[in-house]
Amino acid sequence: MSAVLPPASTAEPATRLDRWRDALLATPRGERLWRWLAPTLITVIAFVLRVVHVGDPHELVFDETYYVKDSWSQWLLGFPSTWPEGADERFNSGDTDFFSGVGSYVVHPPLGRIFIGAGMALFGADTATGWRIAGVVFGTATVLLVYVLARTLTGSIVFASVASGLLAIDGLSIVLSRVALLDIFLTFFVVLTLFFVARDRRASLERWAARGQTRSAWGPVFWNRPWLLAAGAAAGAATAVKWSGLYVLAAVGVYVVVSDALARRRAGVAQWPADAVRQGAVSFVLLVPVAAVVYLASWSGWLFTDGGYGRHAVDASPGTGFWAWVPLPLQNLWAYHQAMYGFHVGLATPHSYASPAWQWPLLVRPTSMYWHQDDFGVNGCQLPDGCTEAISSIGNPLLWWAGIAASVYLLVRFVIVRDGRYALVLTGLAATYVPWLLYPERTIFQFYTVAMAPFLVLALTFALRDVARGPASMSRASGQAWVTVFLAACLLLSAFWYPVWTGLPVPYEFWRLHNWLPTWI
Repeated sequence: MSAVLPPASTAEPATRLDRWRDALLATPRGERLWRWLAPTLITVIAFVLRVVHVGDPHELVFDETYYVKDSWSQWLLGFPSTWPEGADERFNSGDTDFFSGVGSYVVHPPLGRIFIGAGMALFGADTATGWRIAGVVFGTATVLLVYVLARTLTGSIVFASVASGLLAIDGLSIVLSRVALLDIFLTFFVVLTLFFVARDRRASLERWAARGQTRSAWGPVFWNRPWLLAAGAAAGAATAVKWSGLYVLAAVGVYVVVSDALARRRAGVAQWPADAVRQGAVSFVLLVPVAAVVYLASWSGWLFTDGGYGRHAVDASPGTGFWAWVPLPLQNLWAYHQAMYGFHVGLATPHSYASPAWQWPLLVRPTSMYWHQDDFGVNGCQLPDGCTEAISSIGNPLLWWAGIAASVYLLVRFVIVRDGRYALVLTGLAATYVPWLLYPERTIFQFYTVAMAPFLVLALTFALRDVARGPASMSRASGQAWVTVFLAACLLLSAFWYPVWTGLPVPYEFWRLHNWLPTWI
């Protein structure tokens, strides 16, 4: 069993942690118990960290001013509506149905707003819990999904528990699960896409293993790949939350083609490069059309109503010639997408918390979502020196900096050993980070890295597993001790940072203790 604590070699005696692990997992009954108990406990912990006091503060924070009101009007009308001046104050006070009914120009697809609106419909649009509960659900589900993905890659309960446990306690994942922004929904569908690709990879390996190595000029073309079809649907859903999901669709497409090519070479297919092109065309058909259908379906509310922004923009001058066959609603949707694209590529508005992508691995400029101070006795403050409340998007610093180092290590290891599991994790990291480096002038924010976090913790767990095995410079027991100390330090740091991630009232000096760098204020 591949694990953070792998089986002890015969050359070195089992450590105390080895014996403890074996006592828990050695019997079929123990393995069955922990197969269900480990993900259940981690998911419950993740949910509690994300849901407790999620309704505080009861006011729109950061970009909730856009997403909450847009989500609610979209839920009721089928499209986002404009709101009058001073809408935030009225909305905060519980007056939620005074939108104009006139279509509002929004620059992201509808799916994330649909989820936020559903939460508001279930828990009330007049409560902050209603605004944010969908994020709690998807953020918690992402932790469980990382467990399942890690288990799929390694077969190890211990490995999967460490990876998902680290994500459960990371501040960036916690914060983005507790505010009504779109990025946590994007993260969920990105991880879901990679999980389906991992399942497709495993099925492909099993298929080729069953065939054995037989010399032939051409190999078979596989159409029966339901996991790849599911990956396309998940990538379409990610794109229907934010267009950055397209990067993931492209990245997994490349991963699948390269993996298929290497599998054919190992199987002895003489024309394996050209054969991979044939299979690549089939993979494209399995991935892309279903993604397009899912994406288009997310626009149903806009397409089947008349009030959305730009809904009739080209009615007076529809396409001619080749494009005349396209239904008019789709022509209008295309014109809307052109306007959205123009907005995104030209977005360079100064913002005090903007952070170019090169800064993200260093945690140079986290986003302050909320900051508030009260004197003793004001708004229920019970601290003698006053109360400071903050919501910062910074992740657990130790976890993130170690995760960045582990990602570099994993890249080096992949070059040496060519492990397909490493390639999948690196593909997730590259798809969620590298494209942002191409836009150094755009107004972008550090919290976008929440989509990287699942793959960062996977890379970190692979590195920790190698340390626990006892590298050449230390014994196995020493390696496991260092891993234990590291995990304990991550847990303690998360406890230290949790109040600053969740807006809990703390003394001002306690908040100041968290500003390790001047750019964190």
